Amino acid sequence: MGTDLTRGKPLSVIVKFMIPLFIGNVFQQLYNMADTVIVGRYVGQNALAAVGSTGTIMFLVLGFATGLTTGFTVLTSQRYGAKDAVGTRKSVANAMILAVIVIAVMTLVSLLVMRPVLTLMNTPAEIYEDAYRYISIICGGIFCTVFYNLFSAMMRSVGNSRMPLVFLVMSACLNVVLDLVFIINFHMGTAGAAIATDVAQGISAVLSILYMIRKMPELMPERHMWRLTGYMTRVQLQVGLPMALQFGITASGTMVMQAAINTFGAVAVASFTAAGKVQNLITQEFSSMGQSMASYCGQNYGKGDYERIQQGVRSAILVSVIYSIAAAIVGLTLLRPMMGLFFPAGTDIAGMMPYANTYIRLCVIFYIPLSMIFIFRNAMQGCGYGFLPMMGGVVELFCRLAMALASMALNIYALAAFCDPFAWIGACIFTAIAYRIVIGKVRATLLGTGANPERLSERA
Repeated sequence: MGTDLTRGKPLSVIVKFMIPLFIGNVFQQLYNMADTVIVGRYVGQNALAAVGSTGTIMFLVLGFATGLTTGFTVLTSQRYGAKDAVGTRKSVANAMILAVIVIAVMTLVSLLVMRPVLTLMNTPAEIYEDAYRYISIICGGIFCTVFYNLFSAMMRSVGNSRMPLVFLVMSACLNVVLDLVFIINFHMGTAGAAIATDVAQGISAVLSILYMIRKMPELMPERHMWRLTGYMTRVQLQVGLPMALQFGITASGTMVMQAAINTFGAVAVASFTAAGKVQNLITQEFSSMGQSMASYCGQNYGKGDYERIQQGVRSAILVSVIYSIAAAIVGLTLLRPMMGLFFPAGTDIAGMMPYANTYIRLCVIFYIPLSMIFIFRNAMQGCGYGFLPMMGGVVELFCRLAMALASMALNIYALAAFCDPFAWIGACIFTAIAYRIVIGKVRATLLGTGANPERLSERA
């Protein structure tokens, strides 16, 4: 069953909705770390560097496809908030048809361009083939990841954040077991890690749709609804395409950053990969809050409650500022002991720490701006505005590009490590200004016309 996010105190409603997302995202990072630990310990440092060097490519490919399909569910959230049962189910059918088209195109394109992309990113020769093998298998299984994320986003759009957590935990446990079997027993190396990920995500997708069929009839289209409609396709693409492009643009920036890191050799890549895993773990509140704000703002926009949207954003900022300070302390404290988890005994961890410390110490200072990006960006997207959040991704791209080029020109690792913080600063300033513009439009729309869901979606 779904949850109505248009009632109750905004702070308690948002936190209650976010907690399962946060647990799920942390759990996902833990099993991603388990992937990395198993690869690093049982295959070797170069294998770890190979997997790490493809992280930004995976974010680009899967992020683009998932961003597009997740954007499709914004309309579902708005329809649900407006109590439009027929519109909710129609939007689900339309989104699933569009998702099939997206997956087919993305799979073909990604497999065709993968080798040139790895070459363009300065992937070290000693890890090139392992990196290609890993990312090719991941791209071949795009449909598993996209459908799992689409079904999870559909459940969240109607206020159900608990079941995506359940399926994620099941998937994570299966993924770790398959990693151990494929890598240790079958000696499949990086290919085994990729296959394990695809299979686990695919099973999660199947379980998610079975649950929706049995327990969430409000999301299940009737037979005559399974067709593309011009109006819904237009609205879903208006939100989904900018979200996908935002992922793609942001990922392009991280790919530039990875290219700069790659120039410092396999040790730097492995160190940066391990430190990045630690950071991803401790910053999951930011993305969880962003997901919460997309659903919260989507439902309240559909209802036409401008004041409640504003109250929710203020509550989210308060929670995230407090969390940012705590996360910075935890990151500085846990980096050294956690680094040892990723590598077999005898690895020169001390020689890696300068690279890892430089990256983490530069990043933790700017966690508050990073958290604000997620809140403002997802609040705008939940209200159906996709262009300005996408342009925030453009700002991130140019900031990372400038710093990466400076790093490669001057051969200074610290500048490459500063790519992320510099991008966060620029994007935070831009999205804060963009949010003020968008919320003014939302106020004029909701208070000026009333909550007519179809009119609102068309304006967005």
